[in-house]
Parts: sequence; structure tokens; C-alpha cells
Amino acid sequence: MRRFVTACFALAALVNLAPTPGALSAARMEAAYGVTIAGSDLEILMRHRALLFGVVGGLLLAACFRTGLRPLAAAVGLFSMLSFGIVVLAVGDANPALQRLAGSDLVASAVLVAGVLLDRRLQRD
Repeated sequence: MRRFVTACFALAALVNLAPTPGALSAARMEAAYGVTIAGSDLEILMRHRALLFGVVGGLLLAACFRTGLRPLAAAVGLFSMLSFGIVVLAVGDANPALQRLAGSDLVASAVLVAGVLLDRRLQRD
């Protein structure tokens, strides 16, 4: 069961780490998000966003091995993933690439919640 918890955190980490290479080029982000990045200001913001995903993903990955980080990593990861998923759903006019990414964030959030709940149960027993 402990391996399942670790796998839940690892999956959430991978989902958050996936956009990180976008920090290297605007073309990668345009392909991933299905958008055109017009102008250097927007490119800078999007590259920064990609790096922040790396921070969240790195924290979730560290929590796979450092169980004391799990509450913080889960809170940060869930806030990041759920906020994006909810915003995309609320706006309702997102392109297919953004809808797909929001869906993967919502699925990864559910997996992470399952991991957190099981981890808490294992700690009580």
C-alpha cells in the first residue's frame, strides 16, 4: 500500500513536471497549449509558468521519498492542478489542448487525493 501512495505522488509529480521543458522555447508551449504566444512579454510569463510547474512537480517528487513533505506537497499540488482545472471548466471556452490538460490535472488531483487519504490511513494504523 505504501508503494501505491508513492505512485500517486509520482503521477502527480509527472503531470506537473511535463510542462517544464516549455521554459526552453515558446514553440514547445504553443504546441502543448494550442495557443500562439504573441510577443516577448507573454513568452516570459509562459516560461516562468513552466518553471513554476517544475517547482510544484519537484516538491511532489521529493514527497515520494520524504514523507514529511507530503502534506505540503499535496496542498501545493492540489491547489495548482485544481485551480487550473476549475478555471478552464468555469470559462468553458478553452481550446481542445487546454481542455485535455485540465482533464489530466483533474484526474491527477483525484489520484493524489487517493494517495493522501491512504497515506493518512496508513499513518494511523
